[in-house]
Amino acid sequence: MTHTRTAIHHRRTTARLALAACLALPATPALADDAPATHWQFKLLATAVIPDGKISEIKAIDPSLAGLAPFAAPQSYAGNAVTPTIAIEYFVTKDISVETIAGLTSHHVNGSGSLAGTNLVNHIQIIPATLTVKYHLPLGPIKPYVGVGPSLFLVMGSRPGDTATALGVTSTSLSSNLGVAAQAGIDIPIPKTPFGLSLDAKKYWMGTTAHFHAGTAEVLTTRHKLDPWVLSAGVAYRF
Repeated sequence: MTHTRTAIHHRRTTARLALAACLALPATPALADDAPATHWQFKLLATAVIPDGKISEIKAIDPSLAGLAPFAAPQSYAGNAVTPTIAIEYFVTKDISVETIAGLTSHHVNGSGSLAGTNLVNHIQIIPATLTVKYHLPLGPIKPYVGVGPSLFLVMGSRPGDTATALGVTSTSLSSNLGVAAQAGIDIPIPKTPFGLSLDAKKYWMGTTAHFHAGTAEVLTTRHKLDPWVLSAGVAYRF
């Protein structure tokens, strides 16, 4: 009798384990489907940086400059630049990734408005350190995506332009500021290879404060909107 009860107990336990295994089977492929086949992607890109900025505020101005006609309605614009950049991307899931880009871009700031034809700042070196979280639309092998994240424009150096020098400016500096970037693009894999093509567009909302010095005295302080478009195209390697 005891032997019979033990056998029945074993059969019931086996049945429960089999049922649990059957219930678990549908969940296993879902987890596997969500895992990326490869986690990393490296991109080598040609990037155009197109500032869309202006002077948003004159924070301080020396009286000797305030009376000059060019400062009646001053405005400025930064020149465009093309530079190589790299992007490193990590896929958390098949459709969600985190990406950072690195590069060095150089610009000149010239005057417009009442400052038209003037040369204010030269050789501004900027590293647009950016980190975005991206969502890749699950539409098949070709992957369009959107993303958003913070950015820090690291300004490495600048020199006063000819006009600023003629006004007695001996040095200039621009602040490194935090901003935000939104992006959209598309990755196009090359069949049967780990390579692909990539097209990417980012819009930044970013500002900086420019300081103009004559010797040790700060004679002009201006707040600028930069708000550049950053357009990239290049090759990708997934591994």
